Amino acid sequence: MHDISWIHLAILILASFRLTHLIVFDEITSFIRDPFLSVTYEPDASGQLVRHIEIKGSGLRHWIGLLLSCHWCVGIWSSLAVIFVYIFLPSAFSLLVILAVAGAAAVIESKLYFG
Repeated sequence: MHDISWIHLAILILASFRLTHLIVFDEITSFIRDPFLSVTYEPDASGQLVRHIEIKGSGLRHWIGLLLSCHWCVGIWSSLAVIFVYIFLPSAFSLLVILAVAGAAAVIESKLYFG
């Protein structure tokens, strides 16, 4: 087994979190999701916006839409990609650090914003 230090494990966790969020939720990557699903926001009874997802197509297109609509599902694949980069492309470790820093910043921001 590959020995992973605690700091590297923390970097891998945060990088996986950020990559998952980037794929599933961020507006900048909506072009990846658009062929497979459509997202609308509608207010509920209290006025809060609720996210509604409609999966497009059938077969492989539908399956990819299901995958992209599930942060738990994308999280597994993101984790695999992050571990692959860590083990087989050590020169790209700085990319993982960038994702980890952005992930930590997102967690801090959400705590400050949402309490």
